[in-house]
Amino acid sequence: MNNPRGRFVHTCITMISMMILFITGCSSSGKSVSTDPLPSWNEGAAKQSIITFVEKVTKEGSSDFVPIPERIAVFDNDGTLWCEQPVPVQLYFAMDRMKTLAPQHPEWKDKEPFASLLKGDIKTAFAGGDRALLEFMMATHAGMTTAEFEGIVKEWIATARHPKTGRLFTEMTYQPMLEVLAYLRENGFKNFIVSGGGIEFMRPWAEAAYGIPPEQVVGSSIKTKFEMRDGKPVLARLPALDFNDDKADKPIGIHQHIGRMPIAAFGNSRGDQEMLEYTQSGSGARFMLLVLHDDVSREFAYGPARGLPDTKLGAFPPTLDEQAKKDGWTVVSMKNDWNTVFATAPATITAIDILLEPDATMLKHAAAANARLLE
Repeated sequence: MNNPRGRFVHTCITMISMMILFITGCSSSGKSVSTDPLPSWNEGAAKQSIITFVEKVTKEGSSDFVPIPERIAVFDNDGTLWCEQPVPVQLYFAMDRMKTLAPQHPEWKDKEPFASLLKGDIKTAFAGGDRALLEFMMATHAGMTTAEFEGIVKEWIATARHPKTGRLFTEMTYQPMLEVLAYLRENGFKNFIVSGGGIEFMRPWAEAAYGIPPEQVVGSSIKTKFEMRDGKPVLARLPALDFNDDKADKPIGIHQHIGRMPIAAFGNSRGDQEMLEYTQSGSGARFMLLVLHDDVSREFAYGPARGLPDTKLGAFPPTLDEQAKKDGWTVVSMKNDWNTVFATAPATITAIDILLEPDATMLKHAAAANARLLE
């Protein structure tokens, strides 16, 4: 072929064909280009503890082998799977709902906690403690059907952004924890969210964000009532707390919603302590992990364990740190154990990329594309 243009086109077609064969070949073999299941984790004791546990419970013939139906893993959400500072995401949602509803409630201008919240003063608003928070959440989460509430959450979460980073809240998920979810799923685990957050707030977006379907989400709930409206059955959300899925109530939520004791539990604060204790109490191999937020440059630093700033929200007290050491729980340093914090957009591969970029970069793109095919 003497035509320069013809040779170029021929070369392009050959390269594209080889790339397609490379990607589809890897996909059909069921193996990823990368053998590291947790690439966003730095090498060390924390990462190795996860891998060792999974290999132990999935090795047939081993005394630690766990049948697939019993491979249950539970994850706290706020501060474990995504960012919870400076306040939990659901509180931002509730404050936006309050602004939307405020014209219908002129009395809120002189009534706490609404008066302070309308001025942006969160500290004063919740000086009244749990009672003030409960009143606020009921006012902004009730008075509609479950279907209407789901639609409101979906619309809000699609555009709402974190005030510090400017990212969508769904982009504030932790890449290392997404890899843990995927790694467990690939090894026969069923992952559940067990959170103090609202169950109906999390369910509309958890599957897209984490690969966890609605039926595998356990959380706090308000009371609902069956009604007929315009000849159609609906579930109306009432301004009354039904279940608070936090601390000692987390094991109760697990028992009521899941019906199996977990063999792995992941949390980040005092609110998760009982869930990890409950998980450890079972027989056979068990795995418990806590995320320590000690990375002020890439996320936030709070504790007060290990000299970190004291916060009531997501508190990781020294007593919890001591218990983790005593009971053999894995404590993850966000600063030292994670080389990446927030999930990033997946790499894309196009024909132009293949034509113009060098071989090493092409292979990198191919590996990323293949990983997406295998998800």
